[in-house]
Amino acid sequence: MSKISRLEVLHVRPRFSFLLLHTEDGLVGLGEAALEGRDKVVEAAIHDLEYLLIGQDSRRIEYLWLLMYRATFYPAGSVIGSAISAIDQALWDLQGKRLGVPVHTLLGGTVRDRARVYKHVNTRDFVPVDPAIHEQDLTEFLGLAKDAVAEGYTMIKTALPGPARFLESRSFIERQVERFSLLRETIGPDIDFAIDFHGRVSSALAIQLIDAIEPLHPLFIEEPVMPEDVDAMAHLSRRTNVPIAAGERLFTRWGFQRLLEERAVAVVQPDLSHCGGISEGRKIAALSETYSVGFAPHNPLGPVNLAASLHLSFTVENFVAQEQITLGDGLITSPFELVDGYILPSELAGLGVELDTEAIESALYDGGWKLPHWFDTHDSGVAKW
Repeated sequence: MSKISRLEVLHVRPRFSFLLLHTEDGLVGLGEAALEGRDKVVEAAIHDLEYLLIGQDSRRIEYLWLLMYRATFYPAGSVIGSAISAIDQALWDLQGKRLGVPVHTLLGGTVRDRARVYKHVNTRDFVPVDPAIHEQDLTEFLGLAKDAVAEGYTMIKTALPGPARFLESRSFIERQVERFSLLRETIGPDIDFAIDFHGRVSSALAIQLIDAIEPLHPLFIEEPVMPEDVDAMAHLSRRTNVPIAAGERLFTRWGFQRLLEERAVAVVQPDLSHCGGISEGRKIAALSETYSVGFAPHNPLGPVNLAASLHLSFTVENFVAQEQITLGDGLITSPFELVDGYILPSELAGLGVELDTEAIESALYDGGWKLPHWFDTHDSGVAKW
C-alpha cells in the first residue's frame, strides 16, 4: 500500500536536516526539513502534522498539501511552511519512485537540457576598517572568486558586508564599491555576479549603494530591503537599471502576489524548503511568468532541496539560475556533478538522490544549530543579520 506510515527527521552536522517519509510498502521519500537556525522547531511542526498524514494515500499530493495548509487555519509562515515543504518534497520523491520516473517528468518534462548554478563567494560578514585586515580580507575574497571561476562556475554570488547603520558614511559606501569593483576586475565581463543585501540596509542607503554599484553591472541585487516592505522595493526597482530579486523569506503564492502586482522585482527566489515545496514552487513560477519575472530558487541548504529545486527549474520557462552551497559530497550517495557551470537533469526515479547513511552516521546530532546575531559596532543596537 502507498499509505503513509511514519515521518522521521535526521539532523546532520554542520546544519542539514532531512525528512524520511515512510510508507506501508517500504518506500521512503526524502525532503529537506529545514529552517535556518530553527530545524528542531520544523521537526516538531512535522510531527504535529502527523495526525493529518498517517494512513493517508501518499499519491494524493495536492490533496495532502491543501489538508496541511487549511487545517492550520492561520496562513502558513516560516515554520509551518517549512514543515509542509519538507513533506511535499518527500511526497513527490515517493511518487517518482513508485512510477519509476524522475520528478521533472511528473511535472511535464524538461524544457532545457541543463540548469545554471552559482556559488557563494564570501569571507567575513563585514568589511574591516583596519587597513591591514582589509587588504588581507580582499585578497582572500578575490582568491575565492578566482577559484569559483576555475571550477567552472559562470556566476557567483556574494553578500553585502554589514552591519550597517540606518544611514552610512561616505567611507562605508566607498569600501563596498571598492570590494565589488575589484571583484568585477578579477572575474572579467563574461562571469556574472549577484549581490545579496540580505535586507540589511534602509531603503535610503540601498539607493545610494545601488547607484554606486550599478556601473559594475551586477546580474541582480537580492533583498535590497526587507521583503515585507513591498513599496520600498518597488520604488527601488523603478529608479535603477539593476534587476532586483527577492522571495526567500516569503511563503506560498499569496506571499508573492503583491510583490509581483507592484512590479517590485525582476526575479523571484522562493525557497522550496520554506515556500510550500515543489507543489507551491511550481505555482509561484507560473505566477511570476505571467509578469515576465525570472525564477531563481533560493537554496543555502542541502542536496535534497537542491534536487527538488532543479527538478522544478528544468520544467520552468523563466528559470534564471540555481543557488547552492553543497553538491552533496559526504551527504548523498551520488553528489551532483558540475559541467561548465551547469547541472544536467537526472533520469533517476523520484528526486534522484539518496542519503549516504554510512557517511552521515557520525555527523548526526540534535539539530540545535543557531543563526548568528549581530549588534551595531557603534552603539550595540541589534542589527539585521
